[in-house]
Amino acid sequence: MFFLPPFNACYFKKITMPFLSTSSPKSHMPSNLFSAMGSKHFSALSRETGWRCKGELWSNLNDICVLLDITTADSAEAKDVLFQHVRYKTGQRIYSAGQEFDNLYIVNGGFIKSSMIDEYGDERILNFPMKGDVLAIDGIHTQQHTSYASALSDCDVIIVPFKALLAIQSSYPELNHLVMTIMGRELSRERSMLYMLSVLGAEAKVARFLTNLGTRFGQLGYSGKVFNLRMTRHEIASYLGLAIETVSRTLSAFHDMGLIDVERKKISLIDLPALKTLRKLPPARAVKSSAQQAQNKRPSEAKSVTMPEKMKKIVSANAKISVTRENKELLSAVN
Repeated sequence: MFFLPPFNACYFKKITMPFLSTSSPKSHMPSNLFSAMGSKHFSALSRETGWRCKGELWSNLNDICVLLDITTADSAEAKDVLFQHVRYKTGQRIYSAGQEFDNLYIVNGGFIKSSMIDEYGDERILNFPMKGDVLAIDGIHTQQHTSYASALSDCDVIIVPFKALLAIQSSYPELNHLVMTIMGRELSRERSMLYMLSVLGAEAKVARFLTNLGTRFGQLGYSGKVFNLRMTRHEIASYLGLAIETVSRTLSAFHDMGLIDVERKKISLIDLPALKTLRKLPPARAVKSSAQQAQNKRPSEAKSVTMPEKMKKIVSANAKISVTRENKELLSAVN
């Protein structure tokens, strides 16, 4: 039996008898729990956490490996270690920047956005985690969360107490493989994101975002060609480092070119090969977009041109008046 920090026991147990509710008094909790539930972590999470699922909703190590698509040996010991599920409503905060790091969060269902607040108070979207993604890895180094996580839809999240994970790591080889795979996967995704932001143009960024999203949906067993965007255009623009007008204009261009079909939040990927290889809009489409931009600017330009024309007329009129006065003076002098 291992001793774990008391503040994480409400999310983690070793099962040999039915689990009692986390709201039960300590004296009524099963003796096989690694430790009794403490008040420190529970009160810290109670401000922002979602409602806890019933006692039977737990996932063991084997379940988590399947969820994360990690190949590992199916052992009986791994089935004894369970992690609790927590649900969050749409718009609810999961954790905040500066909050003490205690848990990793594995998305079991729903959509989440991870973000940071810059020095100007603007929200910058980091990513859009969905089923099978792991959150809060950035808090391991500083022991504090450096970002925010909020639910874009009703979510089901598995809570993995990090210190509890380390405490039993030597007894469960699956955990070493699990943690290393999670770290490697996140590093790979970060590099792909940096490449997209630093190398690709605006149109290619939007195309890559749509195709990557479709691929993720396909991996989860949903349609990879027709799906709903849970995030707003503004959030997509923040994630891609673009202006919201650029995102909207690019989506409209893709629609006109027959690459996608857009119906509010519903996106249909019609020509996947073209989207995957697209680097920028064709010249004809780019010229058309430039013409549309010029047309949108034309009213303001007309105002700037109208004023000089009026000034020219005024100057011309003053010049005529001046010439007329000079002629009169000459005639009077001759007379």
